[in-house]
Amino acid sequence: MSASNPTSSGGPIVEGPLDPEHDATASLALEPDYVSRLTGRVVATTGESREVISPLNGAPLAHIPQSSDDDVAAAFAKARVAQEKWAATPVAERERILIRLHDLVLDRQAEILDLIVLESGKARKHAFDEPLHIALTARYYGRRSSKILDTERKLGVIPVLTRVELNHVPKGVVGIISPWNYPFTMALCDGIAAIAAGNAVVIKPDSQTMLSALLGAELLAEAGLPENLWTVVAGPGSKIGTSIIQRADYVCFTGSTNTGKLVAKQAAERLIGASLELGGKNPMLILKDADIEKAAEGATRAVFSNSGQLCVSVERLFVDDKVYDRFVERFVARTQAMTLGATLGWENDMGTLISQAQVDTATAHVEDAVSKGARVLTGGKARPDLAPFFFEPTILEGVTPEMTCFGNETFGPVVSLYRFHSEEEAIERANDGEYGLNGSIYSRDTARARRIARQVKCGTININEAFGATFASIDAPMGGMRESGQGRRQGVEGILRYTETQSVASQAILRFAPQFGMSDQAYAKFMTASLRALKALGRA
Repeated sequence: MSASNPTSSGGPIVEGPLDPEHDATASLALEPDYVSRLTGRVVATTGESREVISPLNGAPLAHIPQSSDDDVAAAFAKARVAQEKWAATPVAERERILIRLHDLVLDRQAEILDLIVLESGKARKHAFDEPLHIALTARYYGRRSSKILDTERKLGVIPVLTRVELNHVPKGVVGIISPWNYPFTMALCDGIAAIAAGNAVVIKPDSQTMLSALLGAELLAEAGLPENLWTVVAGPGSKIGTSIIQRADYVCFTGSTNTGKLVAKQAAERLIGASLELGGKNPMLILKDADIEKAAEGATRAVFSNSGQLCVSVERLFVDDKVYDRFVERFVARTQAMTLGATLGWENDMGTLISQAQVDTATAHVEDAVSKGARVLTGGKARPDLAPFFFEPTILEGVTPEMTCFGNETFGPVVSLYRFHSEEEAIERANDGEYGLNGSIYSRDTARARRIARQVKCGTININEAFGATFASIDAPMGGMRESGQGRRQGVEGILRYTETQSVASQAILRFAPQFGMSDQAYAKFMTASLRALKALGRA
């Protein structure tokens, strides 16, 4: 299979995968025509490309065309033209497109799962979370957008005579910068709400997982989304991220806290809004009355889903001293019983990390902790025999504040165990640090767990569940407190963030000035008496 050269108009580059007959590292998992169809959606005229390899075995998957600043400018220019017409499209028509997307995602989930696993290396059972989440999101906004975006009546200052309505006006063109860890769902879920609100989207997915994002763009087009309303550009954030922020009317970013702060600063300089889902050092609390077997099962999912490369995954486990030993025994046993592997099938309980950089971080955190006195209860090392970037599920005990992994996010399959002796202590330790994204509490007394949840500084809290209860409940907003971010995806907040609120008031008979021959002083007395009367009537 020979490689084709890029065209000056930014045509698809199909240099990979190479022919295994001539290249032992090549893969035919993806046919060149399929790759060409997807990469042809990238707005790119540079003639440059970036190779994408599969973390399953290091084989090449594709070469992704790279965009320039001029390409970003062109994408936004086309998006603005398309958005003007889209904003005038009835919300009901936008909803119909999202319902069709829901069906397409479910119908083509096998294809979606294959691509996610090939690009990310995650276990197929964890990849399934992605089409599930997108189907839920598309259906939610496909059923709820009309109601959420409908003009609202508000109280007027003078009953009957003042009519106030609140409109939700789309921002314009939304810039989205999405991460690699959930390449399909993170490339689509935020943008679905944006287009439902009447906006256009220009998205820059992470370079490591472009194909999953491009498949999402293809499905949107098949669902009926008009051309240029969803435009994809490609390249490092350091090269074109600023170009996106400089042109967007709103920015949505998911990634590290350090990068999120830069995005927030650039957005603030332009006085545009930004929603940011950032890092976390998420806690789980196992109370003394918890069902130990359920808690151990939940902890295994909370810690090791997607090999710990999940924004809401748990990295700190706080266990009541009265049940600590029993819990640790069951948690370690469940962890050691996991099936590890890097394949396309359903047989794996945990897949591989995505890159050597992630392996290096996990290795450094474990080695640092062990060198300072922590104990490895299971795991603790890389497993290149399973896949190039595989790292064992790892449980640490005796982690102390001077260790790197105590307060810094590992974003890998590494968790630290801690005893606590009172619920007050557990809450204090859970709130330690600057993060506040997701938490979990296990207790048979859910009312008590809910009271404790109000004291834990996290944007989402799951009770007797790892993370799915909040993540899959699309009507519930999701986001972080403190340095875990700002703004919320999902729910009413998730779509209204992409709108400007516009108040429109009409006034009848009385004007807000003296009339009927009143003096200014008489008008002031009249208005004062009116205010007292409205208070007496219980008016807000």
